[in-house]
Amino acid sequence: MDGRPDDGRKAVVAKVTGGGILRDDRHSPATVPFPMNTASLLNVIRLLFLLLAGFIGASVAMGEATHIWWLGALVGLGFALAVIVLDVMLRHLSIRSFSHGTFGLLIGLLCAWLVTRIGFFQAGWVEQFQLAGNIFNLAVFLAFGFIGVMLALRSKREEFSLLIPYVRFRQDALQDLPTLLDTNIVIDGRIPGICAAGFLGGSLVVPRFVLDELQKMAESGDELKRSRGKRGLDSLNAMKQASIDIEIREEAFETGLSSEAKMVQLADLMGARILTNDSNLGKVACLKGLKVLNLNELALALRPVVSPGDELDLELVKEGKDDHQAVGYLPDGTMIVVNHGKRHIGTTQLVVVAGAVQTSAGRLIFAELKR
Repeated sequence: MDGRPDDGRKAVVAKVTGGGILRDDRHSPATVPFPMNTASLLNVIRLLFLLLAGFIGASVAMGEATHIWWLGALVGLGFALAVIVLDVMLRHLSIRSFSHGTFGLLIGLLCAWLVTRIGFFQAGWVEQFQLAGNIFNLAVFLAFGFIGVMLALRSKREEFSLLIPYVRFRQDALQDLPTLLDTNIVIDGRIPGICAAGFLGGSLVVPRFVLDELQKMAESGDELKRSRGKRGLDSLNAMKQASIDIEIREEAFETGLSSEAKMVQLADLMGARILTNDSNLGKVACLKGLKVLNLNELALALRPVVSPGDELDLELVKEGKDDHQAVGYLPDGTMIVVNHGKRHIGTTQLVVVAGAVQTSAGRLIFAELKR
């Protein structure tokens, strides 16, 4: 060990990958959790499609003239390359977005057909200009089709009920939505346990900029930042070891945007919910109409409710402020002061809650030993 700060980071990130390692040329040499088998399969399919298109092009050309088979192969390969480039450009388009766009296209083409059926455009003097009429019809269909697609992609599924009365699309259950993890929640370290317990459904998504931020922290010269970055990578590794599927999103954003703004934009684009413990990020996301899960609010909701008269088994761990008092803690960290419990420090006693006081440091509960 030579003490360089990046040694630990590389070791931790390498464990996150599980069965596969994805190298990113932008960061040397960075590894991330990513389903390499799926990516390899897609590349194999693209290669087979390329070869098939070239073979078909050469076969068609040989049917016309044997000596120009190479020209047909080039045309076929060019066509296949164009389709592959289009596929790469649309790699973030989901089936849901495609179905919305197709529906919008149909509505736009229907509107264009109705416009071109107007009697004014069917008049004899208009039909004399056949070329101008064809160009006009083509322009109307293109314009309405484009507008229909764009309007459909920008619309929420509930709005389609305005076009199809009495028909509403089923809302996705909240637990089935993809969940975006921000940097703070990954560093928090509680997510692996929550996922392992089965309380968090749907796919987990880690944006590329979050992973980059974790790696940058793990390489920092500041000991505190380096420790936080490694803890975040350890959390991802723990989820990977538990066979929890984690997706890495590679969207590019405008330069100068903060991580919070990128997170909100990506959640809006994916129709995903955000898992965070940052209250400010949660407020901004809620203003955008996004689903937000705040882990701190969940912890508060799970805090045990203790009322006067309740009986608890409490481990007494130290002395209280007064000579006769002992102190114990609930699982959430709430302090309980037990009167006349000093002599029982180091043991677990049955106590009865007497009352509670809200202080600036939190909730303070007083209890008595069960006689």
